[in-house]
Amino acid sequence: MAESLPLEMLTYILTFLPLSDQKEASLVSRAWYCAAQNALRETNVRYNIPVSSASLPAIKSLGLRGISCISLTNVDSSPASHQVLQSVAYHLGPHLQSLCLGGGSPTEASFMALILGCPALRTLDLSGCNSLFTSGTLLAQPEMAQRVREALHSLRELNLAGLRDLADLSFNRLSSCAPSLERLSLAYCHLTFELSPAQGSMGPQDSCPSLLSFRNLLRFVKERAGKLRALDLSGTGLLPEALQALGQVPGLQLQELSLHSCRDLSTEAVAALCRQQPGLTSLDLSGCSELADGALLAVSLGLRHLRRLSLRKLQRLTDVGCKALGGLRELQSLDMAECCLVSGRGLAQALGSAHRAPLPLTSLSLAYCSSLKDASVLSLIPELGPSLRVLDLSSCVALTNQTMQAICTYLTHLSVLRLAWCKELCDWGLLGLGEPSEAPVQGLQPRQELEHWAMGPKEFSPKPQGPSLLMLQTLQELDLTACSKLSDASLAKVMGLRPG
Repeated sequence: MAESLPLEMLTYILTFLPLSDQKEASLVSRAWYCAAQNALRETNVRYNIPVSSASLPAIKSLGLRGISCISLTNVDSSPASHQVLQSVAYHLGPHLQSLCLGGGSPTEASFMALILGCPALRTLDLSGCNSLFTSGTLLAQPEMAQRVREALHSLRELNLAGLRDLADLSFNRLSSCAPSLERLSLAYCHLTFELSPAQGSMGPQDSCPSLLSFRNLLRFVKERAGKLRALDLSGTGLLPEALQALGQVPGLQLQELSLHSCRDLSTEAVAALCRQQPGLTSLDLSGCSELADGALLAVSLGLRHLRRLSLRKLQRLTDVGCKALGGLRELQSLDMAECCLVSGRGLAQALGSAHRAPLPLTSLSLAYCSSLKDASVLSLIPELGPSLRVLDLSSCVALTNQTMQAICTYLTHLSVLRLAWCKELCDWGLLGLGEPSEAPVQGLQPRQELEHWAMGPKEFSPKPQGPSLLMLQTLQELDLTACSKLSDASLAKVMGLRPG
């Protein structure tokens, strides 16, 4: 019956299957094979292709399948690399939408030839490709620049992270070839800061040929304010006054901003940003070590539509600030790993209002929160809601078997659970069997009794007395690294019943 379905309908059905099942379905018949290939393309699978002569047949095959998203590894200046890039341009280029050359060292000539063969690109990753920018001559020829501009007319996302030789001149040449750019990463590029009213209004002719300046970036943002939606300035040493100048650009309506490891940023600067850019849906303040509770309060008051928030390594953040998180009613992902003063009590209070629906959290990380208390986590877990799929409590050493019981009771739809280095977890809590029996079975000691149950026939298996990890039927990833009180027998029992 399925054979009679139109290819489009069969493709649509297969998109709901996990990748492993799609691969199995492709073996049923030729029609199913074609539908599975279409489904793979629709799910935007990225293919990693090592640059060597051995990859040439695979590139040709992928071209026949219309693959649109690839990552090339080990790109260098060798003739073999040039040949592979030519093959990619010829076989994959016409329908390629996402291209990653991250960390590679292509020559300017081979890079140009590749880009000119990819007129449908929407995402280009040149992170760490320093060889393209060392000489400062990239796109220096007007004729070539015009051809690249025509090829990159649809480019929406450009990743220039980690380029030590990126300067104003080369940045301007490349960015001018991407008039539709919406997302830009300059993470861990070296920005220079010289702010003044006169410098803030500099023109393109004032660009620095050897340095990447914030004033040039600010000019770019002002020119593209109507289109720019995402900026990653992580690790650039962004100053508080620079952030304020950025946030108040007329017409700028950012949706995503990453400021990871910008250690000089102040609470006042973040508060100003929240007033200036209230439409932010994703904000990364990880490692901004000067920020404290006031910054989190400003985020809660000013960014009502925030969906993703990362506060990792904010070691001044306390439970007082965490209470404000209850105001972020659309929050889906929260990362508070390595916030060493957070006990969990403030977060539990923020989420624990009986008068409001739970936050739509799908991912929560409290890993390495050394002050996290078991009692606070026990009050927090019931408030997390049924939407949670990823929970990371790695190295929260105070957590006990009661925590595991609460997780198995309230968070039954988890896909990922990380409990590495939670050394108080033991066999009986993991399997929901309660405490070891006082009267050993047939003279066995408690640990031997467990091994007898775990390894023995099913008819001798006792029923769990409480919630068990075996109840988490949607679990796909489980990390119990260095949970030293767990035995091989209990782990074997758990892994033996895991789906797939």
